[in-house]
Amino acid sequence: MFIRYLLTALAAGTAASAAGSAHQKRQDIPIGSTIFSCTTENTIALTFDDGPFAYTEELLDILAEAGIKATFFINGNNWASIYDYTSTVQRMISDGHQVGSHTWDHPYLTSLGPSEIEEQMTKLEVALVDILGYYPTYMRPPFYDYNDQVLETIGSLGYHVIISDIDTKDWENASPGSINVSIDLFRANLDAGGSIALAHDVHQQTVQTLTPAMIASIQNRGLRGVTVGECLGDPESNWYRTSR
Repeated sequence: MFIRYLLTALAAGTAASAAGSAHQKRQDIPIGSTIFSCTTENTIALTFDDGPFAYTEELLDILAEAGIKATFFINGNNWASIYDYTSTVQRMISDGHQVGSHTWDHPYLTSLGPSEIEEQMTKLEVALVDILGYYPTYMRPPFYDYNDQVLETIGSLGYHVIISDIDTKDWENASPGSINVSIDLFRANLDAGGSIALAHDVHQQTVQTLTPAMIASIQNRGLRGVTVGECLGDPESNWYRTSR
C-alpha cells in the first residue's frame, strides 16, 4: 500500500525523492476537469461523502465483510471534526479504501474566490498530513458545485475532480420509510451503465440499508466494487502525495 511504499522510501532517502518517485501521473486521467465514470471494465466505485461520522465505522465493517473497497471523500469539519475520528480515517487506509478530499467544511465553492478555495483544500491537506502523513490527489466538490474558476483553482493544486454517474440521493431519502427510493435509483442507474455511485456515510439508513442493497446488486451482476483510483486504472501510488 502507499503508506508502506512511502515509509520504505523515506528510510532510504528524503521525503521529496519519495514523493517524486511515487507520484507518476497517468496522463489520461485529467487534472482540474470533471470525471463522471469508471474506465476499467466490470468495476463500480462506491463513494461516500461528508464523513467521517458516527456511522462510518459500521460502514467499514460492512464493506470488510463483503470484500468491497470504497472511496471516502472526507471533510475536516462538517458533520463532525476529523480530529475526533482520526482512527477511523486511518482505518479507511488500512482496510484498503481510498481517501479523497471534500474540502475543509463543505462550502459552495462557486461562492468563494481562488484564495478561499485554495484554503479549503490546503487546510484539509494539513490535517491529513497530521493524521496519515500524506494527502490525496482526488477530490469531489461539495454539492457538485463548480464552475471554470473552481476547476482552474482545483487543477492548479493538482487534483482529479470526481463527480458520479449514479446519484442515490440518499440525503433526500434518509428515513426508513424512504430509503428504498435510493435503492431503486442505484439499481436503475447501475442497469443503465453507471459506475461511480454517490452516497453519504453520515446517514444511518445509508449505512445500514442502502449499502447492503448496493453490495447485493454489485455481487448479483458480477461486478467488482473498487476504489475510484482502481476503477480509473490509476496505480495506488498516485492517489496520495507529500508535497505539491
